[in-house]
Amino acid sequence: MSWNEFWIVLVGCVLAMWACRIIPLFLLKGKALPENLERALGFIPPAAFAALVANDLLNPGMFDAGIWPAAIPLVAAVAAAIVAAKSKSLLWTAVAGVGVYAALAFFAV
Repeated sequence: MSWNEFWIVLVGCVLAMWACRIIPLFLLKGKALPENLERALGFIPPAAFAALVANDLLNPGMFDAGIWPAAIPLVAAVAAAIVAAKSKSLLWTAVAGVGVYAALAFFAV
């Protein structure tokens, strides 16, 4: 790919991204969305986050290094989920998840 082609593709991507983000903003400004649509749109952030987490926790080659290295992130995720359910605090959930992961990784080696 030449530099000219690269810049054409880059500018095209930027324009497409701006069009997808800005045009709906101007078209929907001051208008109320139907309740069902608002409720459906509310599911997007948790679904995207769950997809990102699942992608990091579960991958095809996770057991190539053995069962224990693959289990460390899963155990840390379970610990973080338990803390999240009990405390309802993002800070303590992150501290618990990172702490459990670090402890298991330290003692596993």
